[in-house]
Amino acid sequence: MNYNKKTVKDVDVAGKKVLLRCDFNVPMAKDASGVITDDKRIRAALPTIQYLLEQGAAVVACSHMGKPKGEVKPELSLKPVAARLSELLGKDVIMADDVVGPDAQAKAAALQPGQIMLLENTRFEPGETKNDPALAKAMADMAEVYVSDAFGAVHRAHASTAGVAEYLPAVSGFLIEKELQIIGGALANPKRPLVAILGGSKVSSKIGVINNLLEIADTIIIGGGMSYTFCAARGGKIGNSLLEEDWMDYANEMVKKAADKGVKLLLPVDTVCGDAFSPDAKQMVVDTDCIPDGWTGMDIGPETVKQYCEAVADAGTVIWNGPMGVFEFPAFAKGTEAVAEALSKTNAITIIGGGDSAAAVQQLGYADKMTHISTGGGASLEFMEGKELPGVACLLDK
Repeated sequence: MNYNKKTVKDVDVAGKKVLLRCDFNVPMAKDASGVITDDKRIRAALPTIQYLLEQGAAVVACSHMGKPKGEVKPELSLKPVAARLSELLGKDVIMADDVVGPDAQAKAAALQPGQIMLLENTRFEPGETKNDPALAKAMADMAEVYVSDAFGAVHRAHASTAGVAEYLPAVSGFLIEKELQIIGGALANPKRPLVAILGGSKVSSKIGVINNLLEIADTIIIGGGMSYTFCAARGGKIGNSLLEEDWMDYANEMVKKAADKGVKLLLPVDTVCGDAFSPDAKQMVVDTDCIPDGWTGMDIGPETVKQYCEAVADAGTVIWNGPMGVFEFPAFAKGTEAVAEALSKTNAITIIGGGDSAAAVQQLGYADKMTHISTGGGASLEFMEGKELPGVACLLDK
């Protein structure tokens, strides 16, 4: 896939209406208060929005929120986002009552340069996730230029992420530009050695990434629940630890492929296990191949922590996706914490691939020490797999 895409700076937006796809899928309070509990995604969109407004564009912003499945669900309305965006911009954000209905169309038609409006949740429209051409055309008809800045949604071919690009000149905003430059650069021309750290629960969800990284990485580090499938595949005893039996042959194939390609593949040598899957389970440290019956692997052990931290110390580039253990239980978060701390101290280019790893780095206070924290979990994963991202492929090449 070509990562060298045109950006907002490559088109003249003065006096034009711009359809801007943002990622405003923010976490909300569980009660009916409509309180946004984390506005990070809204703040991340500000540089592109402010640039467009300063250039004299009229901005028609849109986003999805949650999974309303084509139905209007008031609890998933973007009204609280419009209110928060107004506060952050210090100017009124006009809120539409629908996506392409009469209210949205009238407000878009009346929108003046330097003004911004927000369409209602794009997934209130049943055609959004089906990439319905009629919906894409109706959205495109409200504008003259399309700007995509929702990296978290570019792995989906939806009407608002890919379909609209059939009808409008399409370019990236600053968020997507940064993701393409940094992750794309690390995959295409990394500063070496390139170390990839992969964790999380399942081998099945990471097999494509491992396969692709085996072509470019110098070292691959495996942690989290997925490591026990590798362990079982080579004949180890893993007790009650997570196991994907159907993926054991794949795990062995990956180990062999790494050896054939001269890629160092590091697997845990010791494990912190618990007598139950519980935050206050009894703990002990054992060799990863010798987890007793009735016990569950919950985190990488101290010797593994030492080896993994040494592996990143001299890296040129580190890509990290997925925690090293059951990070949500403080007693079993030490491996993830140690890796985050090691990355904060290295001189390497450090790229955190969204999702749980991003949450871990932020919770631990190391976010400002990382080169880049991706704004898209699933998208960054598919990016690292080498898959084509529909919401990027549709943008104009430079």
